[in-house]
Amino acid sequence: MRVAIIHYWLVGMRGGEKVLEALCDIFPNADIYTHVCDLSAISAALKTHRIETTFIGKLPYASRMYKRYLPLMPMALEQIDLSAYDLVISSESGPAKGIIPTSPALHVCYCHSPMRYIWNMYNRYYDSSGLMTRMMMPPLAHYLRTWDVATANRVDDFVANSTTVAHRIRSYYRREASIIHPPVDTSAFGAVAPSELGDYCLMVGELVSYKRPELAVEAFNRLKMKLVVIGGGEMLEHLKRIAGPTVTLLGSQPFEALKYHYARCKALIFPGEEDFGIVPVEAMASGRPVIAFGRGGATETVIANKTGVFFKEQTVEDLADAVQRMDRLDFNPADAVSRASDFRREVFTNRFRQFIERATGTELAVSA
Repeated sequence: MRVAIIHYWLVGMRGGEKVLEALCDIFPNADIYTHVCDLSAISAALKTHRIETTFIGKLPYASRMYKRYLPLMPMALEQIDLSAYDLVISSESGPAKGIIPTSPALHVCYCHSPMRYIWNMYNRYYDSSGLMTRMMMPPLAHYLRTWDVATANRVDDFVANSTTVAHRIRSYYRREASIIHPPVDTSAFGAVAPSELGDYCLMVGELVSYKRPELAVEAFNRLKMKLVVIGGGEMLEHLKRIAGPTVTLLGSQPFEALKYHYARCKALIFPGEEDFGIVPVEAMASGRPVIAFGRGGATETVIANKTGVFFKEQTVEDLADAVQRMDRLDFNPADAVSRASDFRREVFTNRFRQFIERATGTELAVSA
């Protein structure tokens, strides 16, 4: 089959781009279409594919200010000529699924989440924006929601990355979705001997408001327990101001440092609500338990009272209580590693390959 993959933008290698890499494993000859591509920021594997950008990529400072061009992205997607392809896969989190596939091509949307900034997190983005942005957001979001719902009818089959996202697809688009969890490179992590464990908990991720990093900092200030925070982002300076003497903020770190701390922390702290959440799976692959907010994707990966504990409310009190409950958990690192293996990369590629084979009635070749 002639295959095109539509990805919202290629400016880094985060969870969505890891899914894209796995899709390219299944379809080694696929062409990639995206709004903006920074070749210096993507993997060598992706660079082996033909990558085409929309006119957004030709606009001033597009690689850094691409989100400012969001109102133009629907038009840009609809100008992509897909007449040469039998299968179109859209990787949706930003605008991607709004392409116009040519009949009888099959259009499958792998949905990381409907656009958060116009749907489930609209109010949070609105409240944290400046005056000019708040003035523009209501009419722009209304226009994008209307377009987003209309373009759901251009998708033949939805695949969601979690039950949480499948619920959003049903709520916003009135469509059902199959669920295939995204790939996690669990083989890159490993447990250490008990004698090598540290005396601190760990939080990992981009330090932005919806991930609620301030909850962890304030909870460990109150508990007077050690917390190490790895990640950069807009909240880093604020967290430095409120962090007490037991909280260490390391900023962004190389992979080896991340791997080191995953394996040696007492537990991972995960205070936000994520669509899926790769970080808890990476922590479990390192043989460590997870303390997570009990909503969103973490509830589909962490096994309560076996590979971690949940807290019900996003409050300092509830998180602090969960940290103390963690000390009473009869935790076995082998259980965490075993659970993480359910989300390894080959599980994703096998399940997605089988999904496409059923949808198309075509047996796919397995790449070497």
